[in-house]
Amino acid sequence: MKLKNLMALFVLVASSLMAHAQEINFGIIATDAASVQRDRWEPFFRDMEKKTGLTIKSFYAPDYAGVIEAMRFNKVQVAWYGNKAAMEAIDRANGEIFAQIRYKDGSYGYHALLITHKDSPYQNLDDVLKNSKNINFGIGDPNSTSGFLVPTYYVFAKNKIDHRTAFKSIRNSSHGANIQAVLARQLDVATNNTEDMGKLEVNKPELFQQLRVVWRSPLIPSDPFVWRKDLDPAVKSKLKQFVLNYAKSDPDEKAILNKIYDYDGFRESNNDQLIPIRQLELFRDRTRLENDDKLSYEAKAKALAEIDQKLAALQK
Repeated sequence: MKLKNLMALFVLVASSLMAHAQEINFGIIATDAASVQRDRWEPFFRDMEKKTGLTIKSFYAPDYAGVIEAMRFNKVQVAWYGNKAAMEAIDRANGEIFAQIRYKDGSYGYHALLITHKDSPYQNLDDVLKNSKNINFGIGDPNSTSGFLVPTYYVFAKNKIDHRTAFKSIRNSSHGANIQAVLARQLDVATNNTEDMGKLEVNKPELFQQLRVVWRSPLIPSDPFVWRKDLDPAVKSKLKQFVLNYAKSDPDEKAILNKIYDYDGFRESNNDQLIPIRQLELFRDRTRLENDDKLSYEAKAKALAEIDQKLAALQK
């Protein structure tokens, strides 16, 4: 009797552990309010559950760092990131890219933007830079590629401008919040991207018509899916098979992806996707160093040499 009870307990514990091992927490970065993101992503996760047999629990943090830290402490095993946030997850949270998003037009890239209200006096980037002291500026999350990294290099570092002191005021927020603040004229100019502006154009064209794009970046690689490297290989196989085959022909699956951000499918990817982003971050840091007149010649030369060494390694 005791042996029978012991065996039953063993089976119960083993079943519990197996169920726990099949539970995946999927993180979504905060490009918009959690309620908006939940509405976009939950149908995709429910499909993921049905077709993989895994239990998928979604995690919507109030900022990008929340998802990165959750992955670092294994509270999140898989996540949708922008490239800059993915870089942080790979460097600090045992992350690894396994897929990249494809857009409806077949492309694998998007653009960062600066936007303003259509009635503002600012017509282009030169107007923004010349009048910066009169401008309340909205920038993205520090871990955002299009909201922060790309504009801080192309708009500010290349023009020898410190964005932290250049404006009348500056605040960090999500893409969605920046759009709303510009529409409400609480911000004069803000960072954004073609994904969120495209979604606004489709869903609320009357609001889209109230905005003006004053700057557009070079192409940015589309967002990756990242998992923890130590995830069970069997679970990785299920996830990759689901993601790479999703929306290939099924119109219902395509509709689910279209609702998220005009996505149309995925392709396999890896950490090399981030090489251009790593180069961009280093180029930004190098430009800032070159323009820093507070550093001694020796300190500047040493710091520049270290950056050049990293750039050379990436080039290889």
